[in-house]
Amino acid sequence: MPQLQPQVLLQTNLPGIKPHSRGKVRDLYDLGDKLLVVATDRLSAFDVVMQEGIPDKGRVLNRLSCFWFDFIKARIPHHFITADVREYPRELQGFADQLAGRSMLVVKTQPFPVECVVRGYLAGSGLKEYRATGKVCGIKLPAGLTESSRLDDPIFTPATKATTGHDENITWEQTVSTVGEEHATKLRDLSLDLYRKAREYAEGRGIIIADTKFEWGLRDGQIILIDEVLTPDSSRFWPLADYSPGKPQPSFDKQFVRDYLESLHWNKQPPPPPLPSDVVRKTSEKYREAYRLLTGHPLD
Repeated sequence: MPQLQPQVLLQTNLPGIKPHSRGKVRDLYDLGDKLLVVATDRLSAFDVVMQEGIPDKGRVLNRLSCFWFDFIKARIPHHFITADVREYPRELQGFADQLAGRSMLVVKTQPFPVECVVRGYLAGSGLKEYRATGKVCGIKLPAGLTESSRLDDPIFTPATKATTGHDENITWEQTVSTVGEEHATKLRDLSLDLYRKAREYAEGRGIIIADTKFEWGLRDGQIILIDEVLTPDSSRFWPLADYSPGKPQPSFDKQFVRDYLESLHWNKQPPPPPLPSDVVRKTSEKYREAYRLLTGHPLD
């Protein structure tokens, strides 16, 4: 018998439920003092959302975030309430087919307007900035580092939150002027501490967390962790067994999609070109493999 393919959800439709916002991947709904966060199977590359969804991608993102929220619950407060649809408000019960496995109920916060990026390895925009200036977000790094070099100490490299396009790296001074010195210091210390704990755990499971971004919000004067956490969309995951500095590393994310798109004569503007089925399949496999390695069991 042919193997059944998982259903792909590109957009939620919850009549009667107040929309809050729709991002490149997530659909958010306003429930008063709470939010419903739904991870769809949408995928964006070069800030353009693809026409095809990636099977299981939303479930991986949602359930991996749930895993990390449980992992850190004794150390860091966060916005997660539950991912069990049976515990959702009554008005959401009829939408279980769209919500099960890919959604979570969270408390509403006042988000800080900065992305709290932590880098433990030199890659991406950090590598470009280092090659041009020897610094990343104003932080002077040792000379002679190469692509994918491990940094002796992780660095906090915040960025602006762009509603469209790319986030832009900012300096510590810009962060302080945006959120104030007290909050900036707490955000930096919390982000670095969480990254170090997660990196240590992940390396024991065969994954390098090269860098990641955290988002934080204020709730009753307390800083709490919000949004997704340590997923292949918010982080750069590399297989530990294949790590070799001085070149790009294989990854557990949408690299298959990026590589394919780079091979085309596409101007990186909408509409995107269609994705071949093998690119979609390989990308889905990478997301599921990251989940299996980090949690210790496959996505059911």
